[in-house]
Amino acid sequence: MGQGLAEKRQAIVLGARRVFGRDGYTRSSIDSIAKEAGVSTRTIYNHFPGGKAELFRVVVEEGSAQVVQAHLDAIDRRLHKVTDLEADLVVFAQAWTEPAKRYPDHFAVVRQLRAEVGHIPQEFLHAWRSSGPQRALVAVAERFRELAEEGLLDAPDPEQAAGHFLQLVAGEITDRTFHGALPISDDERDALIAAGVRAFLRGYLPR
Repeated sequence: MGQGLAEKRQAIVLGARRVFGRDGYTRSSIDSIAKEAGVSTRTIYNHFPGGKAELFRVVVEEGSAQVVQAHLDAIDRRLHKVTDLEADLVVFAQAWTEPAKRYPDHFAVVRQLRAEVGHIPQEFLHAWRSSGPQRALVAVAERFRELAEEGLLDAPDPEQAAGHFLQLVAGEITDRTFHGALPISDDERDALIAAGVRAFLRGYLPR
């Protein structure tokens, strides 16, 4: 794909992300996406012959891939070598929640996806979960398995432990901000994360 075509495709994806995040899947149209992206509807169909459905799938999958990469980077940078388990988990959780601020358009799409779950084809939901949340969960679980082998955690089921950890450090933030729709101060976010880490360790520190 030439540079001009790649730039056009990127403009369409970014425009579609903004429209889907604002209007949801069912209310969005190719016309509104074309206007947002500054292209013709014919150009959209040239890049995405499947129309709105294909474009939504691409928007969800590509946005999820960006977030997952940020999460994998957080694991590599913050949990590569653990010297103070509680402090390192707090710093890791802070890095884990950063994508919500870095990719607001993607999380706007996720909010719409959750709101319209009954009207969106199931394959889109499975694509989002497998390319995003589930892949990230598995990566955390693998690192927790290693921490358990090092004697730092008592986690016979690392994937369950990872799920508990992410719910404790990010779940309340998600609830309070309505999946990122409302702002939260860094101090409030950090306090919620610290409390979540302490609760997690009460259940998963070796006895």
